[in-house]
Amino acid sequence: MAEDQADNRRSRGRNPRGQGERLREEILVAAMRMLDELGDDQALSMRAVTRAIGTAATSIYLHFADRDALVLAVLNRCHDDLMRAMTEAESTHADPADQLRARTMVLGEWAYHHPGLYAVLHESALNQGTDMAFRKELADGTVAAVRRCMDAGLVPAGDAATIALDLRAAVHGAVSMRLHQPDQPWPPLEEQVERFLTKLVGIRP
Repeated sequence: MAEDQADNRRSRGRNPRGQGERLREEILVAAMRMLDELGDDQALSMRAVTRAIGTAATSIYLHFADRDALVLAVLNRCHDDLMRAMTEAESTHADPADQLRARTMVLGEWAYHHPGLYAVLHESALNQGTDMAFRKELADGTVAAVRRCMDAGLVPAGDAATIALDLRAAVHGAVSMRLHQPDQPWPPLEEQVERFLTKLVGIRP
């Protein structure tokens, strides 16, 4: 009798095929939207996420051990989306300089349109104690793009890693200032990025 009751409980606890993955995706999408609104991973509540998708509070723990695990999954998803968008943007150009320009614009526009997620990606408390390998992958991709320009003779030879870091810092600053000082008469981001590429990388306009 006891075994039958246990079997019934286990059966009720099983998700139909594919339902578990759908729930995980719903949780990720909801958490991503909320983090973009909050701009602070510490302000995210696991209970609020489950309320947003209309499921039991305990369901979220079947997929994510805690809030940090959920936030990290969101940031990994952001990274995957960014990498895919940059790869697609680069693939439309054969010229290495145009590839770097396209890649940089994707990153700048994504940061501008997702300020909350951008803040969590760079400023969250989770950053202090977690090795986020995907951030290095993003940085390495920019270094590789700068190096391709050098190899093609399109820009002066130099330290690609340092130049890529300067470029990323400049774009980060441009986006951050736009977000925090929206009343300023900012030029189009594309124009600023073009100047960064000219002055920092050496790409001819």
